[in-house]
Amino acid sequence: MTQKFKVLVTRKWPKKVEEEPQLNFEATLNESDTPLSETELIEAMQSYDALLPTVTDKISDTILSVANKKVKIIGNFGVGFNNIDIDSAKNNGVVVTNTPEVLTDCTADIAMLLMLGVARRGSEGEFHVRKKEWKGWRPTHMMGTKVTGKTLGLVGMGRIAQAMAYKSHFGFNMKIAYFDPYFKDDEIIKKFDAQACSSLDELLANSDFVSLHCPSTKETRGLINMESLSKMKSSAFLINTARGDIVVEKDLVNALKENKIKGAGLDVYEAEPKVDEGLRKLKNVFLLPHLGSASEETREAMGMRVFDNITTFFEGKEPKDRVV
Repeated sequence: MTQKFKVLVTRKWPKKVEEEPQLNFEATLNESDTPLSETELIEAMQSYDALLPTVTDKISDTILSVANKKVKIIGNFGVGFNNIDIDSAKNNGVVVTNTPEVLTDCTADIAMLLMLGVARRGSEGEFHVRKKEWKGWRPTHMMGTKVTGKTLGLVGMGRIAQAMAYKSHFGFNMKIAYFDPYFKDDEIIKKFDAQACSSLDELLANSDFVSLHCPSTKETRGLINMESLSKMKSSAFLINTARGDIVVEKDLVNALKENKIKGAGLDVYEAEPKVDEGLRKLKNVFLLPHLGSASEETREAMGMRVFDNITTFFEGKEPKDRVV
């Protein structure tokens, strides 16, 4: 590229990654890490050639449809892209890319942490020690649920679900079941000896742990509600590292209070960073602040993937991770 295109990075990224755009682009960084307002995002659409948001930046139709638009590509920092009005981007001729693959293992690791943590009462135990409440070992103290050998039900069978299936099946001898009407890979099914469920209800009824790995779409928002939670075993746990709006949090709180399920491990929430007060008060919920991809190696790889995509685009080629 001979021309230096103008790009805006909406949040603070790992230092190693922030050095990259300054080599080939006229880059504006967000040193304060303060989220941009809608007005600032609209101005950015009119002033830059590329906008590089994160999954917490809401790129609405109002932003995408602004007059005198200059932005040609949005390089989203994240595998999810429900923060962007994809239909509007398509209608307005704006290319959108994401960062798949590089965060698969780290997100699956967090799903494992949530599953083990809530089943074995990890956060309860840690606070018990920190508060100096522990009086010593005894046979009935803080008994949890065994994970090894149980059935893991996966809602969605994409890369992250497959990574969790691998860790669970080969590491903890877990039986793998899944519900994904779009998944047809016989080799993967055979690898995990996975049981395909014909419906979500079948999966919920037969799983000891239900882990969500589907994208947030019109069809999946609110998928896990009181009706679906009531179909789970009373001894079962819900794990969510996908998107918060797949679960109706008020229903989850009530289901936990009414012992319809035994517990939940959550890394994502309906209205991040706000977390339902009911969830915060419950002991049988293991809560993390959206740490799925939060390792140095993964976040750096995500940023590099963004720059690979926009560099390819401005060279007149097809970006590897084009969404629309």
